[in-house]
Amino acid sequence: MTVGRAEQRAATRRALLAEGRRRFAADGFHGVVLAEVAEAVGVTKGAAYHHFASKAGLFRAVVGEVQRELGETVAAAADAQSDPWEQLRAGCRAFLAAGTDPAVRRIVLLDAPTVLGWDEWRAMDDSSSARHLADALRSLVAAGVIPDQPVEPLARLLSGAMNEAAVWLARSADPGALAATEQALDRLLAGVRG
Repeated sequence: MTVGRAEQRAATRRALLAEGRRRFAADGFHGVVLAEVAEAVGVTKGAAYHHFASKAGLFRAVVGEVQRELGETVAAAADAQSDPWEQLRAGCRAFLAAGTDPAVRRIVLLDAPTVLGWDEWRAMDDSSSARHLADALRSLVAAGVIPDQPVEPLARLLSGAMNEAAVWLARSADPGALAATEQALDRLLAGVRG
């Protein structure tokens, strides 16, 4: 049985994404050469350019993939809790803890804001984990767990604080930084709860 062209293209794309992700996580954006990614998966540089147009295009696709997975991780951590308040805490903690993953740390937190630019990075964050945060806050307001207030600015404030903390954690060599950040997060969220 022969593999169809569409399946072959999809397999090539997946292989380029996987190898690109591995290399971007290990070497950073500037340390990766698209031709070497293509060679590692056994395709031509032209095939890589066909799928992604540039190294930046491959990086953008990898960031999107990692961001989606991060959003799923945050949502799964929240969904594992039955209490709405604990869902918020668990999701926020999962977001911060994700920065300990080398791919998330290097690709999403360190390189993406500078390579893609702040606006594009924020838009990608909005479509993944930030969306879950706003949904959780709306549910908490509706349930009366937190005071009635405009959710959008609150979500932006919390998202900004957590993104900044995650970037700081990604750069920190302190083994106690995550635990200290989680304690600070709990105090911040306690203030939201009123």
